[in-house]
Amino acid sequence: MLGTELFIHGIALGDEETLVRTSFAAAIVAILWIWTFGSSCAVAGDSTWRITKTEWTQADEKGFGDFVRAIAESGCQTTAQCMRSPANPYRDSDPPALQFKMDCAKWVYTLRAYYAWKNGLPFSYVNDIAGPGNDIRFSGMGNRVLSRRDLIDHGNGLPVVATFAALHDEVYSATYRIDAAQASGPLPDFYSPKIQPGSIRPGTAIYDINGHVAVVYAVEPDGRIRYMGAEPDNTVTHSVYGAQFGQERAALGGGFKNFRPLKLVGATRRADGSYVGGHIVLAANSEIPDFSLEQYRGNDPDAPGDGSDAVFLYRGTPTGLFEYVRGAMSGGTYSFDPVAELKLGLDELCHDLGERGHYIDTAIQAGIDKKAHPALLPGNIYASDDDEWEAYASPSRDAALKSKFSQLNADLMKYILRTQAREPNYEALWALKNKLQAAYREKAASCQLGYTNSAGVKVSFGFDDAVQRLFTMSFDPYHCIERRWGATSAAELASCKDDAVKTRWYEAEQNLRNQADRAYGPRAHFTLPDLENDVPGSGAKKPPQADIAAMIERIGRAPLMAAMDPVGY
Repeated sequence: MLGTELFIHGIALGDEETLVRTSFAAAIVAILWIWTFGSSCAVAGDSTWRITKTEWTQADEKGFGDFVRAIAESGCQTTAQCMRSPANPYRDSDPPALQFKMDCAKWVYTLRAYYAWKNGLPFSYVNDIAGPGNDIRFSGMGNRVLSRRDLIDHGNGLPVVATFAALHDEVYSATYRIDAAQASGPLPDFYSPKIQPGSIRPGTAIYDINGHVAVVYAVEPDGRIRYMGAEPDNTVTHSVYGAQFGQERAALGGGFKNFRPLKLVGATRRADGSYVGGHIVLAANSEIPDFSLEQYRGNDPDAPGDGSDAVFLYRGTPTGLFEYVRGAMSGGTYSFDPVAELKLGLDELCHDLGERGHYIDTAIQAGIDKKAHPALLPGNIYASDDDEWEAYASPSRDAALKSKFSQLNADLMKYILRTQAREPNYEALWALKNKLQAAYREKAASCQLGYTNSAGVKVSFGFDDAVQRLFTMSFDPYHCIERRWGATSAAELASCKDDAVKTRWYEAEQNLRNQADRAYGPRAHFTLPDLENDVPGSGAKKPPQADIAAMIERIGRAPLMAAMDPVGY
């Protein structure tokens, strides 16, 4: 009954729920669907999936992208809300039993399968994988496909609720962790596209090997890639592609991923236009025109790399992956404008801080902060098998936010250093500094944040305050909301109800909060004394530099590289 409980009744366990994915469980789900819902759903919504096309056309791919973009831009805040909003033109024909509570990995697959169902398109997916290590979500060598599930109509149509329940139960983040260069054996669901307009598009998935999956919903003319992702608590968030996704080897399959073209062959077309029987054939990498390992190998033919040592050339100049993606996706028109980038970057950071607030509110509304603190932290705080921690803690989200602060800081610094090298008389540098300071003040003033404290009183603060709180904001869901928002003053903490034990946990977790990089390898279940005694793996003594205003202020006054040094807490 696991699949039925998870999907139909909506008891979601999160992206890292359970590592048990078996054909037996899916079969039980199908039997239970027929038993429980077979008669009632037939008259209330479209409960069967009929296949009326044998392959996806370019028009279908565009339609899927338009569907994803409409969902993302609708303002919906949960996966269920998104699928039931007016942005989904197919919602009225859904059977009542169909639920949409899911995490990031399942969200991407469900969007694709749902669109396929509503448009009579064929679909197939990897339903079983294996890999080295105890936790194949983070296997060091990638995973391999053991089997696939082809959705074939044998005459009565595919039962929708059972089909989506099985999909929900069988795909998770480890399904994405497959060598992008694989060319033999059962093929993965995705292929690596060339970094170019049209190949990375609405509907393209982005896999962060640290355990998160998102889907592109827009590519701006300047090459900026916007994406949405689902969180373990089923909320939907939005952001812009960048360094938070990391740069890794092809063997781990991270980065951009398009659904692999497929065809239904050998099927019989019936009088009603539907196809029955047949089997699915997937396109090999060599048959896909825009297949490319460029995002892993780089685009310098004289310096092939793999992951972090790849060399990218933009307009003939060596650059990093993320800057190259921006340039390539703009069609070669992108040129780094520090003032414009600062404004856009600050807007995005303000937005991400606001979305973080919605996530924290979910934990508070669930009353997690009122529970006693567990004696141990999860074995992996970033991807826990503990349902409560996975749904309500925010270490991964917070680390990605810190990474974006640091990356914007680093991008601006690199540009300023190049300007300084070109303009030894500092006139241009001082002019740039004045423009950056004015832009920062403008955007910081427009960003207002806040929360409702434990006494029900609204607490407000601005962007500059958020920067100072960045590494004091607690990721731990058992802490009061004041500490979740980084309060340190006695006045602000007066309404916090944390006891002495929780206060010790908060203080002991500071080194973990200092980390902007997520560490997903096997870890000990830290106890409070472990953290208080700085055992190996329990974090960093100092956080990375994320204060952009301080970096701008240093221009022309001190060695700029000092702006990248870790700062004291």
